[in-house]
Amino acid sequence: MKVLIVNKFLHPNGGSETYIFEVGRCLETMGHEVQYFGMEHKGRIVGNHAGQYTSDMEFHGSGGGIKGKIRKLTYPFKIIYSRESVRKITQVLDDFRPDVVHLNNINFQLTPSVIEAIADYDITHLTKTRIVYTAHDSQWVCPGHLLYIASDSRRCFECSGGKFINCVRNRCIHGSLLRSVLGAFEGRLYYSRKTYSLVDTVICPSGFMKRTLETHPQLKGRCEVLHNFIPSSVSCEARPAPSDDRYVIYFGRYSAEKGIKTILEACRALPDINFIFAGSGPLEDEVESVPNIKNVGFKTGEELKNLIRGAAFCVFTSECHENCSFTVMESISYGTPVIASSTGGTPELVSDGVDGLLFEAGNTRELTEKVDRLWNDLDLTGKLREGCTKKHFMTVYEYCEKLLSIYQRGA
Repeated sequence: MKVLIVNKFLHPNGGSETYIFEVGRCLETMGHEVQYFGMEHKGRIVGNHAGQYTSDMEFHGSGGGIKGKIRKLTYPFKIIYSRESVRKITQVLDDFRPDVVHLNNINFQLTPSVIEAIADYDITHLTKTRIVYTAHDSQWVCPGHLLYIASDSRRCFECSGGKFINCVRNRCIHGSLLRSVLGAFEGRLYYSRKTYSLVDTVICPSGFMKRTLETHPQLKGRCEVLHNFIPSSVSCEARPAPSDDRYVIYFGRYSAEKGIKTILEACRALPDINFIFAGSGPLEDEVESVPNIKNVGFKTGEELKNLIRGAAFCVFTSECHENCSFTVMESISYGTPVIASSTGGTPELVSDGVDGLLFEAGNTRELTEKVDRLWNDLDLTGKLREGCTKKHFMTVYEYCEKLLSIYQRGA
């Protein structure tokens, strides 16, 4: 089978990139041919035989002189509908002739215009290329993609059913009126063009995401739940013996939607408990101000793995609706119980009282009580740790076996 994986970034950048690289490598080991389409970038590590990629669009920073500034003036037009993406993906389709195009993060840099380009290609060539999309976030029903209004820390479904004007009213995208207008316009444009109805299957990493996306009438009946896999970099060998120097770990972004202010209040209320924070973000100064928090900065690989495995337990406080959090999956896979906010797809990963504890997102009192309880109840901690060892998340190979059945459907 020939598979074209489409994602705006083709270099290591975040969760969706980890996903496409792992899936692509696994499919190749299973005997399938895989190529990639996205933006050109100096760090690009995968590609296509036609050598076609769109121009790199960097929204942050000043760019290179006058030419860079001129390019940024054209961005509002390019992030809605990209003629370049249409032209170049069509060249890749002509060269590769894939059986399946697997879409991932495409909005803004590539734009959903690539979906229409695939459909147009099929009409021209009298063929049928199966289109599959993995919903790494809620972008297709929420222009801000978080289902969260940062200005008042509110979880939100106001754009459901195509009511994208609410994105403008709430200035959902980085608090910017212009960006929110563009996001709402993009949502409305592709809603009216019925572009998403051209997608055969939408892979939802959680039941929550399936329910959310199916509020879009063009997606209803096209969504299928397939929980994420654990990347091959996560090895689940036996957990080391607990250290006498006990601590609780938080790892991730230091930002409001991740519940940082809530966990900081809990830390201040529990001065006798040691916390290690591994991450970075706009609220780093506030993290640094709490005496019983040791901020070790952003960590990856073995350093992060050892911090997670050595912790008494992990705290996951996100206040936006998470999809299928790798943070939670990684902690449990390493045998470290999680106290997690019960938003989005997280309750599908944490079994309350079995391998972790759930609390109401944003409820500082409940979080504080559960951290204090788990820190002082070693029997409960041991029970949850044992529960972690019995939890099974799919390997990438198991995931790809299910993915192939979706690819081949209707063939």
